[in-house]
Amino acid sequence: MTLRVRQPDTQADLDLRACLDERPQRSFVMVAGAGSGKTTSLVKALAHLGQTRRVELKTRGQRIACITYTEVAVREIWGDVGNDLLFHVSTIHSFLWTVVRPFQVNLKTWVIARIREKIAEAQDHHDRPRTRPATRERLVVDIARYRRHLEAVEQRTHFTYGAGSDFARGVLGHADVIAAAVELIEQSQLLRDVIASRYPVLFVDESQDTRPDIVAAFRRIAETTPVDFCLGFFGDPMQKIYMDGVGAIDAPADWRQFTKPENFRCPQRVLRVVNAVRRPADGLIQTRGRMDFIDGELVPVEGSARVFLLSTDEHRSEKLAQVREWLRRVNNDENWVSDDRSADVRALVVVHRMAATRLGFPSLYAALNDNAPSSIKEGLKDGTAWPLRPFLNFLLPLAMAVHQDRQFDVMTLLRAECPLLSSAGLAGVNAPEVLASLRASTAELVRLMYSNDVSLRNILMFATNARMLQLDEAWTKYLDANPAVLAADDDPEVPSVTAFMDCSVSELNGYRHYLEDLSPFATQQGVKGAEFERVLVIVDDEEGREHRSFSYQKYFDMAALSDTDEENIANGTDNVVDRTRRLFYVCCSRATRDLALVFFVSDTAFARQKIEEAGLFAPEDIVDEAALQADLV
Repeated sequence: MTLRVRQPDTQADLDLRACLDERPQRSFVMVAGAGSGKTTSLVKALAHLGQTRRVELKTRGQRIACITYTEVAVREIWGDVGNDLLFHVSTIHSFLWTVVRPFQVNLKTWVIARIREKIAEAQDHHDRPRTRPATRERLVVDIARYRRHLEAVEQRTHFTYGAGSDFARGVLGHADVIAAAVELIEQSQLLRDVIASRYPVLFVDESQDTRPDIVAAFRRIAETTPVDFCLGFFGDPMQKIYMDGVGAIDAPADWRQFTKPENFRCPQRVLRVVNAVRRPADGLIQTRGRMDFIDGELVPVEGSARVFLLSTDEHRSEKLAQVREWLRRVNNDENWVSDDRSADVRALVVVHRMAATRLGFPSLYAALNDNAPSSIKEGLKDGTAWPLRPFLNFLLPLAMAVHQDRQFDVMTLLRAECPLLSSAGLAGVNAPEVLASLRASTAELVRLMYSNDVSLRNILMFATNARMLQLDEAWTKYLDANPAVLAADDDPEVPSVTAFMDCSVSELNGYRHYLEDLSPFATQQGVKGAEFERVLVIVDDEEGREHRSFSYQKYFDMAALSDTDEENIANGTDNVVDRTRRLFYVCCSRATRDLALVFFVSDTAFARQKIEEAGLFAPEDIVDEAALQADLV
């Protein structure tokens, strides 16, 4: 176990430990605010179970399951529990596949039903009077392909899990694994009992961002199984930043509920802002704040929290540099003007052109943002948009591993994704010849990935022709269709995906730097769980026009709410103000010493009035452009 386990217990940790010792077991929800040490509480709970129930669980062949949102979080928690095989730590996708994989007959039934559903949907679209001729032509091809898939699936007895779905080959991708597992859990009491018997304790990390249907499926297990079972949700509704997340978990009366109000991260000035932002939501007041040892005593860190109001023009980057220089002088801190990672300065932005242009991916950004469907636009923020996945999850990591001669990583990636190395791909072939062919293909992939005149379309076609990866069938029409037919297709994703495929592969590296914290910029959505000493939250009028899901202008009452906004607020449904409040809470609560909100606005006087009215920042901590310039003279 890591140092997390040796951290002092909070009251929530003690209460949770007592809950875990109850018999019969009780399910629970823990709400842990930003900086409270949610992961520490989760790891300490796992450690306690390992100490008190190891012999019992091992005797029965049972394990404790902990599922979380990303592979990064899996590695972190898995390391925290010392790679102890008593614990099954995985992403939601992997866990669901683990529990449904033995139910192959049920999976086959589900796949057949899914293909028939696709045929019916395509036929309905084809028969609509306003469907374009080109789209009808494509749908006829799709229906024929689905029927071939149906014939192939009816002969199959076994299905596997891969990056992309290919039903004809018996492969279920991420989305279909979740859909199938949720449906099977809802339908089968036997499956629910099997899951509870194999994993009598199931923890769900980052519960607020877990899909409602997955939460419902897990709750269905807890509510219906006669097996002694504990379901625990760890999360914070205020940190829900993904549109499809469940948010708050409505706990039944017989469940335990814990709140962890401590904040060990933010200095006092920032903590006051964080609490003011959160107050209209659930009213949770976070306590304590960051402390330093001085002369052997714990002393609260005061820190700073300021707002800079700057006029909108073409000199944003220069003005941002001026803000950092001002902070260097006033805070007497040279790190504010450094881009070195050790300086721990992070500029948080809703993905926009300032960062994309500066970091070299303007075309990629435009392709997946401008007029793109919301699912793709949202996925651009954290790298989950489906067109990005084969590049970010496989092709780019593979090229980097080959280029750096990390042979173990190369083989790990290929074994996970390459159909040539699957059991079916190696059946009846000369394995050394296959490996030699892959060695040549990966070398060529490196050359292509590090070229400046190669498009993403070229990369994808090379990789598929070399059988280096199995793409989801969603790619079929983009790789096989006649360009003229594709251009006439009325699918709203077509223009975005086509423009994306025409981008240069060189833009992927700039985007990766942005996404993986390799630059001073980071997405506001992508830093949940992270912390930095110096945080710049950059808000731009342009973001309000590009990102309708969030609007700081509306949040600070600088722009009028739309009729839809008003209706959502009146109905108590998720709305632009609540979403922006949550995003702003996540941003502000990253700061361990200094926080600066940089607001680009058309009317600085009006902006000052509205920010003062909001009461989040002290008036003396609001700096307009004139004061900034005067102080820098």
